[in-house]
Amino acid sequence: MMKTIIAAYSGVLRGTGSSILSALQDLSWLSKSKVEKQLQIISVLQWVLTFLVMGVACTVILMYILCTDCWVIAALYLAWLVFDWNTPKKGGRRSQWVRNWAIWRYFRDYFPVRLVKTHNLLTNRNYIFGYHPHGIMGLGAFCNFSTEATGVGQKFPGIRPYLATLAGNFRMPILRDYLMSGGICPVNRDSIDYILSKNGSGNAIVIVVGGAAESLNCTPGKNSVTLKNRKGFVKLALRHGADLVPVYSFGENEVYKQVIFEEGSWGRWVQKKFQKHIGFAPCIFHGRGLFSSNTWGLVPYSKPITTVVGEPITIPKVDHPSQREIDFYHCMYVSSLIRLFDKYKTKFGLPETEVLDIN
Repeated sequence: MMKTIIAAYSGVLRGTGSSILSALQDLSWLSKSKVEKQLQIISVLQWVLTFLVMGVACTVILMYILCTDCWVIAALYLAWLVFDWNTPKKGGRRSQWVRNWAIWRYFRDYFPVRLVKTHNLLTNRNYIFGYHPHGIMGLGAFCNFSTEATGVGQKFPGIRPYLATLAGNFRMPILRDYLMSGGICPVNRDSIDYILSKNGSGNAIVIVVGGAAESLNCTPGKNSVTLKNRKGFVKLALRHGADLVPVYSFGENEVYKQVIFEEGSWGRWVQKKFQKHIGFAPCIFHGRGLFSSNTWGLVPYSKPITTVVGEPITIPKVDHPSQREIDFYHCMYVSSLIRLFDKYKTKFGLPETEVLDIN
C-alpha cells in the first residue's frame, strides 16, 4: 500500500495527473472521490507551507549542510546564488513544465478556483493587472497567474503573466527558484521596469495593490480594498505606457478566518511595525484541519474563488507624469474596478445591495 501511495504522490509532482487515480485503484477501501479530495488537500497544503516556511527552512538546511561533510554542495549552490542574484529582476526563469504540473489542477479543484475573461488583450501592448483583494495569501492570484490550472495561457493567448510579490522572498535559497519557475517576480521598480521596457510586448504584471495593509482587514463576508492612496502602480503604468486592468477575485476573503485587531490596539501596532520595517504584516488566522473540516488548521476552507479580469484602460506613455495625470488615471481605475464589482457581484453569490468599500 505504501508503494502505491508514494507512486501516486510522485505522479502529482511530475504532472502525470491522469495516472494518479489509477495508481490508487488497488486501494479498494478508498473511493475515487475521497482520493481526489485528499490529493486536493495535499496540493493546497504544500503551497501554504511553501508560502509560510519554505524560505526559512531552506536557509537553515543550507547553513546546516555547510557544517557537514557535504559542505561542497552548499558552497556550490551559494556560488550559483551569487552569480544568479539579479535574475529575478530580469524577468526571472519561468518553466512551463512547472506551471503545468497536475498538482495545480488539484489545487484549483479544491476551492474551486475559476478565471473569467471579459475582454481580449492585445499582444502588442503591455499591462499592469491590479489584483483585489489581497486575502491572507492571494491564493486566487497564485493559481490563476502563476500556474496554467485555470487556462490563463489559453484565455489570453500571447500574454505572459508575472505575479509580483515581496522582493525579500527572492533572497531565500531554493524558494526563489521555485517562485521564478511559476513566473513570479519581485514587486520592485527594477523588476517591473525591466519587464515593461526590455522584455518586448505581451507582458502583464499582476500587482496585489492593497498589499500587507489590505491583508490585515480581510475577513469572510467583507469586500473592502485598500486603494484610495495607492497610486504608485498608476505612475508605473504611465511611465511605460502599460494599460491598466482591474481584477477582482470574488471569494478570496472567504477561505480563511482572521482575528482582526482594532485600530489603536497593541495587536494592530505590532502588525503595522512589521509591515513598515519588514514588508509584511503577521496575521493571526486559521482554516480547517488536515483531516477534518470541523477542526482548526492551516488548510484553507474550500470556498469558491472566482477571479474576473476586467476591461483594460488605455494608458499613454508619459516619461514624467504629473500628479494631476496620476490622479486622473487613478480615478478612472477606481471607477472601472467598482463597475466590474457591481456587474458581477450577483453572479457570484453577493446580494445586489453589496457595496465595494474603497479605503
